[in-house]
Amino acid sequence: MTQDSAQQEPSAAPARRARGLLPSVVPALIVGVAASLLLVGVSLAAEQLQDVLWQDLPDALGVGRYSVLWMFVMLVATGIAVGLVVWKMPGHAGPDPATTGLDAPVLPPAVLPGLLLATALMLAGGPSLGPENPIIAVHVSLAVLLGTRAFPRAPERGWVALAEAATVGALFGTPVAAALVISEALAGQRIKGQLWDSLFAPLAAAGAGALTASLVSQPSFDLHLPPFGRPGWADLLSALTVASVGALLGMCAVHAFPYVHGAFRRLRHPMLILPAGGVVLGALAALGGHLTLFKGLNEIAELAADPEGWSAGQFATMTVVKLAALLVAASCGFRGGRIFPAVFVGTALGLCAHALVPGVHPAVGVSAGVLGVLLAITRQGWLSLFVAAVLVSSPGILALLCIASLPAWLVVTGRPQMQLRADGTPVR
Repeated sequence: MTQDSAQQEPSAAPARRARGLLPSVVPALIVGVAASLLLVGVSLAAEQLQDVLWQDLPDALGVGRYSVLWMFVMLVATGIAVGLVVWKMPGHAGPDPATTGLDAPVLPPAVLPGLLLATALMLAGGPSLGPENPIIAVHVSLAVLLGTRAFPRAPERGWVALAEAATVGALFGTPVAAALVISEALAGQRIKGQLWDSLFAPLAAAGAGALTASLVSQPSFDLHLPPFGRPGWADLLSALTVASVGALLGMCAVHAFPYVHGAFRRLRHPMLILPAGGVVLGALAALGGHLTLFKGLNEIAELAADPEGWSAGQFATMTVVKLAALLVAASCGFRGGRIFPAVFVGTALGLCAHALVPGVHPAVGVSAGVLGVLLAITRQGWLSLFVAAVLVSSPGILALLCIASLPAWLVVTGRPQMQLRADGTPVR
């Protein structure tokens, strides 16, 4: 080999030795198990409270569980309850959730009880948000607090990566989602060693979190839609169209986000902002029905169980109402994430496409709709592909989604994200 040809070969970062990676295994496993148990505990507590609020209490009062009156009362009451937490609890339940994403800040310990309480109340009360953002913030803060005390020489960023990976793994029941999210976060950064060296400890944490969640709560995202076989040209056209429409629809919410957030901020006090958000959410629930409440995971299973059970107009109404509810809940200060309600929006959009054009296979419509909406709302390409694919247990769908993601990405890239800076301007 000549000297010139050797200089033309790309240089690779040297791999780290195994003995440099092994010490991270035990801390990663501990973080993964602890994060998963805390997530499951908060979710179970919220589900128990939800049963009391939406079943036991209305039954005792002789009011319809999901009557317009009860939905309105519960959403306003949830706004008041969360407003009290934000107003009175130390740290005000963390920063404005409109300014946070999956990459969570490290919060002081005094903030965490209020943030957990506000999250549990939100999950039980019906606003259209999921648990991911606040739960990741809690896990990151606890991991940094305890990890840096136990291992003072370990860098803080390592504990952050472990906590984020463990939470994503527990949320989706698989470490693959965490690996994809972390790989995307590492893009463009200078890393020590090879990529899998950097993924080693987070993947261990994500695996422990996913396995613990599977053993304790058995999470499942498979919607059991009608089986999808080999893709054809019509399926490709359907996927391209629905994903692009989903991305455009999601971008409508993204562009409206700073304006809706600014309108609520003018009320200034959390005891005005959050109850006002509850009033708007109550009106939306009256329009869209009870399936547009909550984070949406159980509700998409109900939609997918009977794709023919609603008309195209009903699916379209639920799509728009759920997107509006997500926009309002994220703007007015409820503590929660946007992934799960965005999945509902994409699912309803895909089933609407199937109802309008029966030739659109339900599995294709749903997965492509979820892909497009998630790309707009999260701007996480790998995560959007993963969630869209995991909803449909069919290997043939993945090639369609990869191609459909291209025009959808052109719609969203370079444009504002559904996250604001402290001054209220959108992040790009």
